[in-house]
Amino acid sequence: MDLPLAADRAGPAPLTIQIVGQLRTAMTDGQLAAGDRLPSTRALAATLGVSRTVVTGAYAQLFAEGWIEGRHGSGTYVADGASTSDGAGVSAGASTPDGARASAGASRADVDAGEGADGRSADGQQAGGRPTDGRPGRRRQLGERPGGGWQPGGQAGWAGPTRPPIELRPGIPWTAGIDHAAWRRAWRSAGAEAPSAATEPQGSAALRAALTGYLRRSRAVRCGPEQVMVTRGVAGSLGLIAAALLRPGDRVGVEEPGYPAARAVFAAHGARLVPCPVDADGLVVDALPAGLRLIYTTPAHQYPLGGRLPVPRRQALIAWARSTGALIVEDDYDGEFRYDVGPLPALFGLDPGVVVYLGTTTKILTPALRVGWLVAGQELVTGLAEAAAGLGEWAGGPAQRAILSLIEHGDLERHVRRMRHEYARRRAAMTAVLGGGDAGGAGSAGRLLGEEAGMHMVLRTGRDAEEIAGEAWERGVAVATLARYFAGPVTVNGLVLGYGGASSGEITRACLLLAGLAAGRDVP
Repeated sequence: MDLPLAADRAGPAPLTIQIVGQLRTAMTDGQLAAGDRLPSTRALAATLGVSRTVVTGAYAQLFAEGWIEGRHGSGTYVADGASTSDGAGVSAGASTPDGARASAGASRADVDAGEGADGRSADGQQAGGRPTDGRPGRRRQLGERPGGGWQPGGQAGWAGPTRPPIELRPGIPWTAGIDHAAWRRAWRSAGAEAPSAATEPQGSAALRAALTGYLRRSRAVRCGPEQVMVTRGVAGSLGLIAAALLRPGDRVGVEEPGYPAARAVFAAHGARLVPCPVDADGLVVDALPAGLRLIYTTPAHQYPLGGRLPVPRRQALIAWARSTGALIVEDDYDGEFRYDVGPLPALFGLDPGVVVYLGTTTKILTPALRVGWLVAGQELVTGLAEAAAGLGEWAGGPAQRAILSLIEHGDLERHVRRMRHEYARRRAAMTAVLGGGDAGGAGSAGRLLGEEAGMHMVLRTGRDAEEIAGEAWERGVAVATLARYFAGPVTVNGLVLGYGGASSGEITRACLLLAGLAAGRDVP
């Protein structure tokens, strides 16, 4: 196949990013159709005069985004639905974060051979495990540990081992990794400005302008300051959306399993919650029910199972929203952290008219700041700011000024890069034990889900996850289970394991314990 590709060594973008963008454009414009076979990485590298590593990285990025697929023993092909001419595709210029770099050693380096195609924090609220009576719970009950684990005996505080637990519950960032000098500089800058008596329900104009650059570079979100609203984190954003747009009885779709805090916010505003199924790739768009006012989704890293929504489904979701008039609320809670390829572009870039994009400092810095952002059309943002003014609901001024300082000095992006490397090491420690093989005999422990991104993964087990969690707690390891993330019957049995709150050595020790418990071995 004669592909319309070129590699410009003098160009401003890295060669891998050039190839990714050109291939996306060819598929979006219909030059490459679904089912077309792509050249092998070796052949394309020879044609373009670049190293095979460059092409391998480009294919790995496109594979992760769902543009291409591997067929075992056959080669690499354009995925079904990736080629489109209806305008819903992603343009090359708007789909790749400026700073994205496809990993040269990506896990899809063998794509030519066709190989395989937290409780989370609610900006201060962390997910839970089970109540002390052993039944899967929906809310924290007496005896549950704050942050989602649980303890026997219903006693407050740490009962059991004399030492504190190894913390493997999700939703906990590594706050010790924040550069102290940058942190102090940010707060000195915030304190140098005199207190203001004026209210800014939409957020500081200076911070909103700075966020447009940060989001463009990190998440390929292109917007103007008038489209940005600073909020009190994801939960605060959802509360404003619910207050401004929903009426009692409106049907709101939520992923099943999904983020408990989102369900709680919508329910508190009188919405009728409609569970929407997910699979290994994320939200099942074809199964979306009729009559939804909006759908809340986590496309970059489905919470909690970890699937990433491929391009064909993203396009189908946008088309669904256009045809039904529903609004898509995209929660990009940890999209900055991906380890196999560069971070996936945000869904917002496909159609800002039907998507509201949510981000937060909870994962990248600390839940204590309670600062997040919302990006949408200007008219919608204006309406949400009016709702915030009426409710007195906006982020604090000093915290906003501190975030502004971190962005202006480049400290926030340096921190994210450091955390990406640090979390990658911790992730590797977890997968080394639980991902199979001979490490600690963990091959029979279960199967991992969602380990390519974020700050947590799921271990599916054959043995009851609640029992494993209880026994782990007694031995000094705090974990969460999947039960809390289901609104209805629990259909997936497993542990939700975060790696933000423990060191690599602690993770290894804890996972060896969990592997033994999951395999049913007698562990002291």
